[in-house]
Amino acid sequence: MENKNSNNIIDLSIVTVNWNTCNELRECLKSISDTNNINVEIIVVDNASSDDSAAMVKSELPMVKLIENNENSGFAKGSNMGISISRGRYVLLLNPDCVVSKGALEASVKFGDENREAGIFGLKVLNSDGSIQHSCRKSPTFGAILFRNAVLSRLFPNNPYTREYLLASWSHDSVIEIDWVSGAALVMRRELIDDIGMLDERFYMYCEDMDLGYRARKAGWKVLYFPDAVVTHAKGRSSDKDPNRMIIEHHKSMYKYYKKHNTDKISRIIKYVVYLGLAFRAFMLIIANTYRHIEWSIRKKFKDPTNGA
Repeated sequence: MENKNSNNIIDLSIVTVNWNTCNELRECLKSISDTNNINVEIIVVDNASSDDSAAMVKSELPMVKLIENNENSGFAKGSNMGISISRGRYVLLLNPDCVVSKGALEASVKFGDENREAGIFGLKVLNSDGSIQHSCRKSPTFGAILFRNAVLSRLFPNNPYTREYLLASWSHDSVIEIDWVSGAALVMRRELIDDIGMLDERFYMYCEDMDLGYRARKAGWKVLYFPDAVVTHAKGRSSDKDPNRMIIEHHKSMYKYYKKHNTDKISRIIKYVVYLGLAFRAFMLIIANTYRHIEWSIRKKFKDPTNGA
């Protein structure tokens, strides 16, 4: 993967953190194995998968640098393990359930070279059905937190708070400066890493990409969205294996983010209100998720009368 050019400079390091997504990881790595005119290295950090993911990488893709963890260290820490051994001028954090479109990697390096003020830029992310995945966003407001992924979002699906947070009214077909981009397909410039450091490992899962964008902008870097490099993201193939735990981790990270960046701006009472609000929100989502699982199980049973017989 490193001999496309005669020099030894690595243009792009791709870091993928994997947990029990062997089949998706295989397709992801195959989609990035053919690059032209740039030097690429691929680093997979396997977080103690039990589905032979690591064995698959070793046997089928020996050119990939593999880090095997003895425990699930989370996304931020796993990413940092990969970043710490990477040598590329740019680092692409890429989820294992992503498939990269032809030419996207070359276009990303070219875009970075032409936009040196960008410390971070996100690629265009599509859902499996070809629809836009809202991977670039504004900083969350109280209204967005209240309505996003909660009961209110079902009652008011087109509420302005969520739409503004997700940039849902925008076509996603042009370069734009935003607050943060999803870690599913996020490119970091090496100089940014040297400037502000890697991901904050206090975030086990979620919000580490939001925090990275905040820190980059605070240090004077731009965060951009680049629509000409496209990936398709199946989304949630790892987190869906333990959804209730992921809901809890998400809300813990939301509180850590809020506390980290608002400590000097709010009173202790407001902190408790936010904490209790997030705890209630997580509880409601777990109840809703459990109800959906029970409903799905009942429908499956009645659809297949022989099930369990």
